[in-house]
Amino acid sequence: MDEFAAETKVEWREWGPEAFERAADSDKPLLLSLSVPWSPECRAMDRGVFGEPRIAANINDGFVPVRVDADRNPLVRERYTMGGFPSTVFLTPSGEVISGSTFLGPDGFRGILDSVRESWDAKGAAAGSVPRQLQDEAPPAGELRPRIEEHMVEQLLGSFDDEFGGWGSDVKFPLARTVEFALVRARDQATRTLEAIQTHLLDTYDGGFYRYATGRDWSNPRREKLLDENAALVRAFAHGYRYTGTEAYRDTAMRTVEYLTTDLWTGDAFAGSQAGDDDYYQASPTDREDADAPHVDETVFADRNGLAVDGLLWAHAYTDDERAERHARRAREYVCTQLVDGDGAVIHDDAADSHRGLLIDQAGVLQGLTTSWQVLGEAGPAAAVADWTIEHRQQPSGAFRDGPDTGVGLCGRSLHPLDTTVELADALVDLAALTGEERYRRAARDAVESFAGAAERMGVEVAGYASVAARLRDPQRLVVGTEAGTDLHRAALRLADHETTVVPDPDGDGVARRYEDGTVTAEGETPADLETALTTT
Repeated sequence: MDEFAAETKVEWREWGPEAFERAADSDKPLLLSLSVPWSPECRAMDRGVFGEPRIAANINDGFVPVRVDADRNPLVRERYTMGGFPSTVFLTPSGEVISGSTFLGPDGFRGILDSVRESWDAKGAAAGSVPRQLQDEAPPAGELRPRIEEHMVEQLLGSFDDEFGGWGSDVKFPLARTVEFALVRARDQATRTLEAIQTHLLDTYDGGFYRYATGRDWSNPRREKLLDENAALVRAFAHGYRYTGTEAYRDTAMRTVEYLTTDLWTGDAFAGSQAGDDDYYQASPTDREDADAPHVDETVFADRNGLAVDGLLWAHAYTDDERAERHARRAREYVCTQLVDGDGAVIHDDAADSHRGLLIDQAGVLQGLTTSWQVLGEAGPAAAVADWTIEHRQQPSGAFRDGPDTGVGLCGRSLHPLDTTVELADALVDLAALTGEERYRRAARDAVESFAGAAERMGVEVAGYASVAARLRDPQRLVVGTEAGTDLHRAALRLADHETTVVPDPDGDGVARRYEDGTVTAEGETPADLETALTTT
């Protein structure tokens, strides 16, 4: 249960069998409160609703209240969130959904309590239903065709906001993976979006990126700062610098590295998030100095730290920044020693009762490890993490399940998350090139093909799917016949397309060679020779 739950007057229970048994025995619905430590709305609802004595008494008497920290419980979050936080969800004793909402004030909350009670009294357990995303056992499969990439380029062109940058005509999310896809296919869109993100979502005083903007013109930002989103933007701006040479992109990446390695650094690894606080972030620099900074959740999450290692190491690869390299190494070592067991299963966070082997953690950590191998020549337990994931989470259809097939409520039902599958498949493509083991590429291909039947319905927010599909269809690797860190290796990192895997080979012959589907298409013995070869072929 999260640390803020104690501030309310509700008699919260932990998520688990006991709460569901209590609901069944007492013939009451459950009230599930999904909260996160970085959301000001969660704190406001705790004070104004769950802290109101009469509402709390109504909840305690008529429901079995359960509180879940959504960051620490991804399986519950993905099955029950109402699209934002806080989410309040009313469940039958079997875990089916009766009703739910995001933030509500006292009057609105009283109304939904009455409505749920009426439904429960009239229908009982029949009032619940299973959300649509949990009704299908597997996503629609298909073949990897060139059309997947073509469709996504069409989506970029059709949904780009020519006036303000970014994609869509309403709320603006930074969509770091989409920016990266566009960098090699619609660069003007990518750079205009990077400039909009830089102008409107970057905290120029404390550093770090806000989550998103509620206005089409990137106005009214939501000022929470999450580690995974900041890490992804460090990587996107670093790649933007690699392609364009724009110093402002480099400076933005480095300013964000500074934020991550100070405000979000726990001493061992990276903290999960910093809360949003409009009063603080809209204050003048002088007033900020005299105010307490917003709350930092110092939980070390495996997935988010894996992505931070990935982002910081790409920034280091393009800039030689020592701070980024040093903190990436330390975070990687902490995760590998404290959160990866001897079998390759990843522990979600550093709490004693944390989950083990969630797909989100396997994918995030593997991403960091494969990047570490490319940039530093240090593999760590990458193969063990990949092997455990394939053995325990990949299903016969090729799709990866997000967690174990047991759990209370709807947590035993299969869920195949597209975003996490893309992240994992991307890392597996790199691992196949780094190890020379084709089985990793087959696992990635099977996973990506398991969604291919839905490719024509995908929008720009999952452009990473088209990117990894293209990598599988047209694999490229740049093998550097030296150990990592040589001038030739460093040049390879900076010259290679970011969708190409760079493979340092300390037993090589000192020559760098680009392979496209097994054929050498460029080579060079010096950085200058390699640059000439890569830019003329």
